[in-house]
Amino acid sequence: MIGLKRLLLGLMVLLPVVAEAKEVRIATSFYPVYIMALNVAKDVPGVRVANVTPMAAGCLHDYSLTAADMRRLAAADIFFTNGAGMESFIETVARQFTGLRIVPLSAGIPLIRNADGTDNPHVWVSIGNAVTQVRNLGDAMARFDPGNAENYARNTEGYIRKLQALAEQMHVQLAPYAGRKIVTFHEAFPYFAREFDLYIAAVVERDPGSAPSAKDLAATIALIKGAGLKVLFAEPQYSAYAAETIARQTGAKVFSLDPVVTGPDSLDAYETIMRGNLLSIINAFEREP
Repeated sequence: MIGLKRLLLGLMVLLPVVAEAKEVRIATSFYPVYIMALNVAKDVPGVRVANVTPMAAGCLHDYSLTAADMRRLAAADIFFTNGAGMESFIETVARQFTGLRIVPLSAGIPLIRNADGTDNPHVWVSIGNAVTQVRNLGDAMARFDPGNAENYARNTEGYIRKLQALAEQMHVQLAPYAGRKIVTFHEAFPYFAREFDLYIAAVVERDPGSAPSAKDLAATIALIKGAGLKVLFAEPQYSAYAAETIARQTGAKVFSLDPVVTGPDSLDAYETIMRGNLLSIINAFEREP
């Protein structure tokens, strides 16, 4: 019996020790980056995706990280951000989490300047730019976790094909409205307008959720009346008070245009929201003479 025990112990020493696979923990800064990461990491074993800020936070203009946000960052291995100035807290994160890999997905995308001279960070609202961001994310994950590089590449290319098909559909259906003027309530849509050859005639609320001044409202009302515009595009995430005020004064109708900063926790969320934008724009332009 003692001899058998010694034999078993000897075999255990000779057997290779199989290390437990380390979980890869992806953190994302806010909703659109989260949806991209979900698609790239889909069904990859041992990979977990968590969004750092609340899903309903919207754009991160002047957002301050909470204690709960910091705990999620502390648990992460790699942190994907939009970049281009969207995450004002990024320097704080870099100082506090020196071992955290931070990857801005806007790298390589030509940026549009806002009226105040700052870079406009809303690059993902262009489907073409979203494709670049997804590719940046997939490439970064393949380098960070090379054992799953093929899985990331497969998911990245599959998701990009879906986005490109959506962009082609929208280009075809929006082509009859090329050059048409639109009025928005946040500087979230310059990249979208450039991609689909639309012209932003006015931006009422340059900072999301901020009330426009009486002077700004009067100027927008005068512009809409002078140009004969019949539609306004407001974002579902913010108060429609200013849009409704302008609509009453001009007779224009308010339609929704979603910058994809909140939504369902689903792989096809970006495509679903963009298709909703497509239908909203077509319905709006059909009202104009």
